Order: sequence, then C-alpha cells, then structure tokens
Amino acid sequence: MSMRNIPAYTEQTVISDNHEITNYRRPKSKKNMRVQTMFTTNVLNDEAATFRPYFRKKNAQVQTDLTGILLDDELMNGVRQISRNKNNIMSDTLSNREDIDDIEYSNSIRKNSSHVVEEQNLTKTNIQYETEGSISPILGYIDVPLLPLANACAPLYDLLHNCSFYVKLALEETPEQPPDGLSIDESAAIRLYTIEWDSPHRSLYSMLNYHLKNNDREKLIPYFQYIKLLLTALVKLPCVPPLTVWRGVTKNLSGEFPPGTKVTWWAFSSCTTEMTVLENNMYLGNQGDRTLFSVEVMNGRTIKAHSHFVTEDEILLFSGTHMVVQSQLSPAPELHIIHLKQVIPEEMTLEPPFEGAHIYPKVRREWYSKKRIVIPMCTLAVLLVVAAVLGCIFALQHKTITAAYVCTDPYSVILSAGVDTSPLNVLALSYKNNTQTSMIVLAPDDFNMYVLLNKPNKIYSAELTFDTGKEPYAIIAADFNKDNYTDLAVANEGDKAISVLLSNGDGTFAIQTQYTVGNGISSAIAVDVNNDTVLDLVVANINDNTISILFGSPDGTFAVQYTYDVGKRPRSVISGDFNKDMKIDIAVSNQGDDTVGVLFGNGDGTFQNQTTYDVGIEPDNIITYDFNNDTYLDLAVPNAGARTVSILLANPDGTFQNQRTYGTLNTPNSIIAQDFNNDMKLDLAVANLGDNLVSVLLGNGDGTFQEQQTYEAGSGTSGLVSADFNNDSKADLIVTNYDELTISILFGYGNGSFQPHIDYAADRGPRAVITNFFNNDTVLDLIVVCQMVNKINILLGNGDGTFHGRIPYATHNSSNFMTSGDFNNDNIVDVVVTNSDKTFSILYGNVDESFQIPTNYTVAIDIIFALAADFNNDTKLDLALVSQLNNSIIMLLGDGKSNFNNPTTFSVGKSPICIATQDFNKDKKLDLVVANYYGKNISVFFGNGDGSFRNQTTYQTGANPRFVIAVDLNNDYIIDLVVSNEGQNTIGILYGISGGTFQPMVKYTVGRQPNVIVANDFNQDKKLDIAVINKGSNNIYMLFGDGNGGFPSNKTYTTGSSPIDMIVADLNNDGKRDMIVANSASKDLTILLNQCLN
Repeated sequence: MSMRNIPAYTEQTVISDNHEITNYRRPKSKKNMRVQTMFTTNVLNDEAATFRPYFRKKNAQVQTDLTGILLDDELMNGVRQISRNKNNIMSDTLSNREDIDDIEYSNSIRKNSSHVVEEQNLTKTNIQYETEGSISPILGYIDVPLLPLANACAPLYDLLHNCSFYVKLALEETPEQPPDGLSIDESAAIRLYTIEWDSPHRSLYSMLNYHLKNNDREKLIPYFQYIKLLLTALVKLPCVPPLTVWRGVTKNLSGEFPPGTKVTWWAFSSCTTEMTVLENNMYLGNQGDRTLFSVEVMNGRTIKAHSHFVTEDEILLFSGTHMVVQSQLSPAPELHIIHLKQVIPEEMTLEPPFEGAHIYPKVRREWYSKKRIVIPMCTLAVLLVVAAVLGCIFALQHKTITAAYVCTDPYSVILSAGVDTSPLNVLALSYKNNTQTSMIVLAPDDFNMYVLLNKPNKIYSAELTFDTGKEPYAIIAADFNKDNYTDLAVANEGDKAISVLLSNGDGTFAIQTQYTVGNGISSAIAVDVNNDTVLDLVVANINDNTISILFGSPDGTFAVQYTYDVGKRPRSVISGDFNKDMKIDIAVSNQGDDTVGVLFGNGDGTFQNQTTYDVGIEPDNIITYDFNNDTYLDLAVPNAGARTVSILLANPDGTFQNQRTYGTLNTPNSIIAQDFNNDMKLDLAVANLGDNLVSVLLGNGDGTFQEQQTYEAGSGTSGLVSADFNNDSKADLIVTNYDELTISILFGYGNGSFQPHIDYAADRGPRAVITNFFNNDTVLDLIVVCQMVNKINILLGNGDGTFHGRIPYATHNSSNFMTSGDFNNDNIVDVVVTNSDKTFSILYGNVDESFQIPTNYTVAIDIIFALAADFNNDTKLDLALVSQLNNSIIMLLGDGKSNFNNPTTFSVGKSPICIATQDFNKDKKLDLVVANYYGKNISVFFGNGDGSFRNQTTYQTGANPRFVIAVDLNNDYIIDLVVSNEGQNTIGILYGISGGTFQPMVKYTVGRQPNVIVANDFNQDKKLDIAVINKGSNNIYMLFGDGNGGFPSNKTYTTGSSPIDMIVADLNNDGKRDMIVANSASKDLTILLNQCLN
C-alpha cells in the first residue's frame, strides 16, 4: 500500500448527470517516493572504516484475497468476514448473535472481558416484505451537505470502533485518479463500505445495513452524511445491463415466497454472478435445506474497481430494491430455487442523492418492445438449465456423501519462547488493522511488564541466549569457517579462554569452543595477520600485560598461540595498516600506564615491539578511522579517568602526532565513529558509564571535532554500536546499560541529533553490543554480552527498528494481575496492572504501540483481579476490582478521560479470586459472576445498568473454584458458566436457564490444579470447545464440544513448568486460533499454533 500525505481540502467541481454543478472538497494527494538505503560500516581485514551504501531490494505488490462473493451480507455472519476467511467459526445460523461473536473473540483481548449482548431485531431471512405499515423509505439524507469522506464520517467516530483509522485506510488505498470519473472521496466511500473491521467490532456496512432494515429512522441520522457521499458515488457508476445474480441461504424458505409476493430489500445487498459459490460448504453445501434466490436485476452497480478487495466481482444493489416473486423450482431434494424479478416500486423507497441522479436506468421503450418476450423466455430457459444441472449435481452428491473432515489434533506444533523471568499474566493486543498482535507479559519478580512484538513470519520470541566463558567482556563477529555465515568470538575477562561460537545460519549458534590464551581477556579482533586468507584472532590479556595471536584454520578452529608484551593492563586492541606496507599492524590501549602502543606487522603473523604514545588517564576502547581525510588511519580512544577523548592523527610513516583531547562526561569507556549528520564527515559517539549519557561529537572533516552534545540512555552506559536499524537512511545508536539490565535504541534524525531512547531488556550485566546479519535474512540483528550471567543475548531484527526481545515497562513492586482496555477513548489499548498494596496502575498506550509511564490509582483495600467493561451503559469502560482479603468487589465507573468516580463496594462470597461478566437475564444490563475460592461456590449478581448490582445468588461448585467464564456452550442463546475447581481437579459447567438462573454443576475431570479457562472453537468445527491449564500437571486439557453442550472427546498438550495463564489469539494471521501459555517455573511461554486444515 502506498503512503500518501492528505493535506487540506480544496474546492473541486463535478458535473452531475443533468449538468447541475455540485461543489465539494477533494484532497490533493502526494506520494512520498524514496529509495531506502542503509549506511553501514564494513569491517575488513584491517578493521578500518569503509563506508558503503547498502541498497535493499523491495518487492512491490498488491495484496488481495481471491474469494467468492457471499450471498447474504448479514445472514451469513458478514459477506466480507466469511468470504475472506473460510475458517470463520460461526455458521450462518449464528450470524445475528453478537454474544457469540463476543465469545469467539473475547479471549484474544482478555479472557473475562465481555460485551453487552445487543439483540438485533432482524428477520430470519434479513428480507423485509412489503406490507401495510412497513419500513419507511430512505428520505431526508439529501438535505445534509456533501462533504469529504473524513468529515462525512465524523458523526460515526463515537459509534463505530476506530472509524477514523478505516477512513484513513480507505483514502490511502484510493488512487489519485479513481476510475469511472469519481473523486477520491467518492471512490474511498465505496472502498470504506467494503472494508471489514477488526474482530469483534462490527463494520460500517454491517451497522449501516442493520439500521436500514429497522424502522427507527432516527438512528440513521448520524449516517446521513456518509450515505449521501456513498450514493453520490454509486449513482455515477454505470448500471450493469439487466442480468441474473444469485443469493442463497441454508433454509427452506419456499413457503414464505409464493409467486406474486412483493419483496423489498432495505439493506445494500452484495450479490454474485458466479455459480461456483454453491460448491463451498460455507455457503449452501450439498446437504440439508437450501434456498437459492435467482434475481433479475436492472440497476446493479459493479464496485470491483473501488473495492478494498480488488479481485471480487461484486454487484451491489441499492437500499430499497423492490422485487416480485416470479416462480419456484425444486430440482433436487432439499434444494429450492426462488425466481425474483426487480421492478421499480410504485412509491419511492430511496430518495436520489441529488437532482437528476438516476437510481434506475433510463428504459428505451423501443428496444424493450422488441425484447419484452425474448427476455423472460431467455431467463426461464437459463433457470431451467441451471435447475437441471444443479439437480443432477446435488442428487449425485446426496447419494455419495463423504465424511466431513474433523480436526482432532489442532495443536501439533508447539513452540517455546524464553522470557528469562517468571511470568504471572499474559495478554495479546492487536495493532495495525488486526494484522499484528503484540504480547504483554507481567513479571512481578522483575517489577516489569514486558512487551514482545510479533512480526510477519516471526512468531514471538524474546532474546535468544547462549553460554560463554566466565565474565564475558567483549565480542566480535566474523566468518571463521568460510560458510558465509557470521560466527562469534567472545573475550572472557574472568578466565583464560576465548569462546568461539560457529553460526548455524538461522540466528542460532553451536555450543562454544574455548581456546586458552592469557589471563583476563578484555578485547579481541578477527583479522588475517599472516596473509593466508584465513581469519586469525588477536586477544588482549589485561592481567598478563600481553596480547595473544591465535592462527585460524579454514574449518573455524584456532591453534598456535604467540604472545607479545605490551603496556600495563591492555584494555582494547585494534588492527589496521598504519604504515601502508600492505601488512596488518596492531594498536592497543594500555590502561595501566595511560598509553597507546602500536606494533608493526611483518606480514607473516609476527610483530615488532610496540611504540607507545601518551594519551589520557585510563584509556579504554580504541578505534581507528581516517578522521582528517588524508588516507592515513588515525586513532581515537576515550580516557575513562580523565573525562576526555584522545585523537592521534597519523603521519605517513605510520607514526602518530601528539594527542588532541576533547571533553566528555564521567567515565567515558566506549567509542564509535559514524556520520550522524550526513555531511560525509566522521563523527564520534561516546558512552559515559558514570553519567548514563551518550556524548556525540560532530566532526569537521579535518581531524577536529565540535563540542559534545549529550543524550540520555539507561543506567551504566557501556557498549555502543551504530547502524541504520529502521531503514530510513539515517544512522542510529544502540547502547548497553550495565546497571539497568537493558539496551537503549536512539533513532537518528539525520542531522546529528537523536530521538529519546527505547529500551529492550537484557540479562544481567550487559557490557557490549554488536550488530550484523546473524540469521542471514538481510535484516540487522543485535548481540549483547551479559557479563554477570556468562551469556550472550541475541535479538533478531524485524527491519523496522524493532527487535525480537522484551521491551520493559516498570511496574509496581507488588503487581499481581493485568487486563486491558481503552480507558481514555483514544482508540489505543491501555493496560491495567493491579497491585497488592491497595493500588492499581494504568499504562496508557501510544500510537506507536509503546506505553506511557504508569499512572497510579489508590483504593482502600488490597486487590488481586480486575475486569474492564461498561457496567453503566454510558459507552465508557469501567473497572471491577476483586479484593480477596476483604471478600468484596470494588466498582469504579470511568468517564472515558482516564478518571474514575468514587469507588462503591459490595460483599461477595468467601475469598473471591476471579470475576466474569455477561447479560445472564437478557435485560441488556451486564451481570457479574464471582468465583469464591474458599466458599466452594460462585456468586451471581444481576446488574441494574447503572453500575450497581442486586443481591447475590450462590451456586455450589467443587473445592477451590479458581477461575470462571461465561459463554453459551449449547447454542440455546442462554449464557452458561464454566468454573475450574483447583482443589478437586475438575471443571464444572452450570448450564443457563431462562431468567438468568443456572442448573446444578456438571463436572469433568481434568489435570491437577486446573486454573485459567478459555472457550473457543479450537478445532474449527464451528462449535465451542473448552481449554483449561493444569498448573500441577504442566499441561492443557482441551474438551471438544458437540454444539449441544456435550464434550465427547478431549486432548492434552504439554506446556512448560507451572503454567499460570493462557490466552487465545491469531498469531500468524492464518485465521486460526493459536494459544499462548505463561509458565512461571520454567520462565517461558508455550506457543501452540493451530494446524487444522478446515
């Protein structure tokens, strides 16, 4: 999809059919066209900086869904949702039940979050007969002004979820010169009609048609501006020639449509000209009662050129389409064909959008008089042929019915994602039009909430971890065994060995091989010192005052160590051809005597004695680049004890001039060179360990540098690396924060300044960082050396500046639960975290999927659970908090502006632990059910619709009810309850009865210590199943439903150790329900990917 800037609107004139001028505003669209490059540093044998622009190749393509057109927009659960997604769990018989839609998707947002049941007054066929006192015509909308799409939809922003996002999407997808002579806004209005909202929210077309089919025309008023723009666009499209289109339902409606019956379809109706749709079981199938409508239409419009789905040949009929039943046929058992013919109604059903607009085509009587006999005869012939063919097909299929596919093992693929902490809760939040789901993990042991981003083709993963030697201090990346994969060498300061990890080419590495060198390895480089085309290792031994040379072999092994004396406490080593004799030389920073030593190479792997140059106090990490553009390599080193950087400019003979120093902050310890302001001159960045800041010194190109500019990072800044991580052709910075256990990313503006840092979690003691293409996918990845745990962390890149790692957000020191919702009505998901010290925190979400610093709220009593829902019917989210110690529920009514009113409290059973909400008694007011852990029961409270509740009714459960959900398991349109009995190793089902009461519990034995329960269609058979995690058995117990409340089969799936939370979400965008389990003891997540074929 191309991105377009949408500026202010300007006047545009369009000539209507009757040459009447209509003025409306049209956006001037501009497209940003740019080539994305990556400005990186290539380290060669001499490790000098060689800059090379890296051009990334991109495949530009239009993504479409190749699907058929469904026959009934609303009846079969939404024309677009099912036709795009053949794996939708809800059949057409459930399409009008929004409570079932809520059940399907609620667990992907938060397991106990529910929505108010909205009863829709739809007929079973979604077709209105023309009778006395029937629905009023569509009038009055023409009196509103004709506005641009964004303005026309403004009244809908508070009615339709995230409407502004889809308006922007429709405008962005619309070409600058739409076909059929439409303006951008007109074409986008049609495109917006075809877009399916992210589940479980109803789309614009769904809500518009719902109100069109109901007689309360007052509720249509907010849609008037959009209707006018949509109809203005549709009437400008040419009418298709008279033709036959098809619609169908899986019911026998022949008795309701005798010949001569007049029928009006008040909704906009999507039809198809393709008969192949009948072959799909999602539509008519080959069994059971089926009714096929054959409709002769005269004024349909083809909207393919303006549709969100460009491959669908969709014919759209106007609201108020009037027809008469012509005949009926029944060519096969249980198959009924009803022939409808569109006629112009005697009374207006739809007012044209402007004077001179044509809802119906102009009929040329002379032509029609010649054809008035031929057309009906041809239509009858077509119907007879179709009926005969269908009769043969369905009759044969009726005799040779094959067994339907049943998925008995949905989760044969199980993955694990380590999080290096004990997760307590897990959430899945959807972003970017529901195509990307991020995972939120609550880790109270770390006082953090972590965000794990999910990217296309990369299921969740935190950082990968590999063992090293003792106290790793530095790391390098190079191809040691010539297999075109990047390997690693780690300098271990705490022992006398260097670790080599050969790459597997997929971002993972083989077990380390250690090579003994000197004592206290502080630095290492890979370079071919003996000119045999194989990389060797040069190692600094800080406790021996030496450097070691290990000669490499083509298979990636190393042998024959040579040692050379240098200065005191050599901290860092670098290589380059300083005297231009085509032989590798070495420079080393000697921290103990405040010098830099240079050893000229002989070209055979041996080196001359060092020549030293004075620098500042405690020189640290040394680098070599040509800072003054004279083609000779210069040296730069930060002086940790002097708050300076020393620059040693080179002479042509390989010697160096006296140092020039530039000020930094406290304890500068790491330095890199890069062109941060795109002036083709090298700049410097320095990590200041003592001030938690990064200093940037812009270069003048002559070996001198400007005064430092500082940028905040985390605590204990140490290692640095620079590259273009988000592909905007600007150099970025990454710094390790030793004390804070994080790494920080500072995205560059391209002018030498940087954005505020974004952090990722790391193991303890992150000391150094490098970047390269470690999994061979042309996307930059990161490797972090974690000194205190003797490990390295690998964060695979996503190509957009994000990485597969944990993004930490500090929480309270006593957090115990979290849930999500939009509490400030900005259409961005926020996260609520409950704390055991009588507080809860809300982390308000940002547009870029990050979160703000927690906002803390105080309550009077301890809380352990939270549920977000609209309890007082004001369309704003409220909070119900569970206090286990006080045996009560705290109700906080929200105002949609991040505020909550004074809490109200009511008593429940003994030791409440979990709550769920639904409308149990069908009064359109949310009710509550509470699991009372030590009461061996659940409490049901009927809501009054104002945030208050009536007295409780209790129902017996098993021992220690731990979790409860409210769903309709037996398809009787009545909510049932499912509870996990932790002390009895069972789950119990209490089937609902009319009036909001429940039958005695039916028990099913599961594993040990059952905990969280979710209900969804896991095996894709359109029947709700149940899954429960068993903390004591380390597994998931899954019960497959038969749709009638029974569970005839089950399956067990292994998890990590002590599973404690579980959610359902579509992680890989395949339309199937995947599962994520948080395992507290094994400190990881179990990810179960759905493999069902249906």
